[in-house]
Amino acid sequence: MYILALFGNLLIILTVSADSHLHTPMYFFLSNLSMVDIGFISTTVPKVIVDIQTHCQVISHVGCLTQMSLIIIFACMDNMLLAVMAYDRFVAICHPLYYQVIMNPSRCGVLLCGSHLSIVCLFYGTGLAVYFSSSLSHSPRNNAVASVMYTVVTPMLNPFIYSLRNKDIKTALRKILCKAF
Repeated sequence: MYILALFGNLLIILTVSADSHLHTPMYFFLSNLSMVDIGFISTTVPKVIVDIQTHCQVISHVGCLTQMSLIIIFACMDNMLLAVMAYDRFVAICHPLYYQVIMNPSRCGVLLCGSHLSIVCLFYGTGLAVYFSSSLSHSPRNNAVASVMYTVVTPMLNPFIYSLRNKDIKTALRKILCKAF
């Protein structure tokens, strides 16, 4: 999952950088979201991999504080970028003159909320579940599964949810692959 998350997010960054048609605010925000997701997932997963390989699950106080600080920073950046992307899509979708005929404001709201709600619910839902369940039960397995959901699965799914299903990204990827081969 870590490699898939890195690959998917790097693919978005490289595609947006390489195709001048994607040099718009929306894709700028998407590539920044990909960078933040790489930072977020790289804050925890490499240490977990080392811990699994060495069978040592010890972290220093400085390492713990550094890791927690980076997680909080990346999570806040992720949330701010999602809010900015939501505003950008709201302006792009709901305010052009010709768009009023095709789409009414309630449908714009549903589409906007739907695209972001799945990741936000996954992130906050599993995060809250970990912190609340740790005081109720002491099941390390349940805590580990929930932690993996919001530290690994969310950054892995963001490229697919926000970009790789997008027609412009697909077209740009095809152009890049055709040039490469």
